[in-house]
Amino acid sequence: QVQLVESGGGLVQPGGSLRLSCASSESIFSINVMGWYRQAPGKQREVVATTTIHGGGTNYADSVKDRFTISRDDAKNTVYLQMNSLKPEDTAVYYCNAKRYRGRWSDDWGQGTQVTVSS
Repeated sequence: QVQLVESGGGLVQPGGSLRLSCASSESIFSINVMGWYRQAPGKQREVVATTTIHGGGTNYADSVKDRFTISRDDAKNTVYLQMNSLKPEDTAVYYCNAKRYRGRWSDDWGQGTQVTVSS
């Protein structure tokens, strides 16, 4: 099981920026896909952005395209989510996710970090 530790959440005004970090306890190259998900109160968890570790491809939810960027630092086994032009509707708990395939797919999750966008 991969341990994932998120950091970087907080309170920010509309239009502001935050950068979330997700540090993996294992080599990032042991993971197939890493991503960020979020869950707002009363809503289902939804995917925000994902990156394929060995292919390098990225995907974004339509609601965050051109505002959020997922990136990684392989030496630190860390994935980031740079969030710009934040909106109140971005308010949610953000979770880091790691998907691995070892005969079957498995999911590991971080503990979540709160992002609140409010004036």
